[in-house]
Amino acid sequence: MSTTPDTDPEALRPRLPSPLQEIEDGRFARRGLRLVLKRDDLIHPALSGNKWRKLVPNLRAAAEAGHSTLLTFGGAYSNHLRATAAAGRLLGFATVGVVRGDELAGRPLNPSLARAAADGMRLTFLDRGTYRRKADPEVLGALLDGLRARFGDCYVVPEGGSNALAARGCAALGEELRGRADVVALACGTGGTLAGLAAGLAPDQRAIGFPVLKGGFLDREVSRLQTEAFGGRTGRWSLDDRFHCGGYAKRGPALDTFADDFTERHGLPLERLYVAKALLGLTTLAEEGAFGSGTTLAAVVTGGVGYG
Repeated sequence: MSTTPDTDPEALRPRLPSPLQEIEDGRFARRGLRLVLKRDDLIHPALSGNKWRKLVPNLRAAAEAGHSTLLTFGGAYSNHLRATAAAGRLLGFATVGVVRGDELAGRPLNPSLARAAADGMRLTFLDRGTYRRKADPEVLGALLDGLRARFGDCYVVPEGGSNALAARGCAALGEELRGRADVVALACGTGGTLAGLAAGLAPDQRAIGFPVLKGGFLDREVSRLQTEAFGGRTGRWSLDDRFHCGGYAKRGPALDTFADDFTERHGLPLERLYVAKALLGLTTLAEEGAFGSGTTLAAVVTGGVGYG
């Protein structure tokens, strides 16, 4: 059994604040707009982007409470599961991943789950019906009782890592961008990064979130997270749900064409599940005339750059 971790995540030497990268792109320049990328993907090789900002506060809370095991939830291609497993390997936590889809049990692991398992994560698979209902406190309570009976006492990190601690951790992202941009854009999964980012920005800045899941639930979720973390809805933020491309892990020819073209223009491969969707949304808004001349736009690279 692992001992209580006592390694400070700062010992992993994160690159903070993450750098800004200027992008010269005619689609923005001809409208008098300036585009910069906030390269959170460069924070740490294994815990990049919003995973660092959301996980580290939870890792500290787990260690302070004496927990040696992290338990969390995610889909079969979850970046969050993979990042939690890497954090466990680097900082001495045992990790358990509850994966959506019991039909996946017994099949060969896809690359994301294989990486998590290689980092020591014990995987268990949950039927999709129960997984969807885990937001119900009674369902979640019974589920966690069963999981703790199997794996021992655990510190529970929610799906995507989004809770009040995570939102407070992501406020630093907004603070790093104060005075650096007028509008900040990012892709959103569970809403924790947007909740914190918007809270950390200055009053004259605003944030736009591009959901990568369909369903229209994210406005409510971001507001809930801000209330838990900061006492109420805060900051200037909005959502544009036109660019999820059919839902999580879905993409089509338009997204792939855009991402390939962006790489050809700038030599920067785009992660397809989140980053490419945010940049497609921001580019579309620019071409629609949504921003006045002289506006500086920052796009947050919330995860690893590359084909995914």
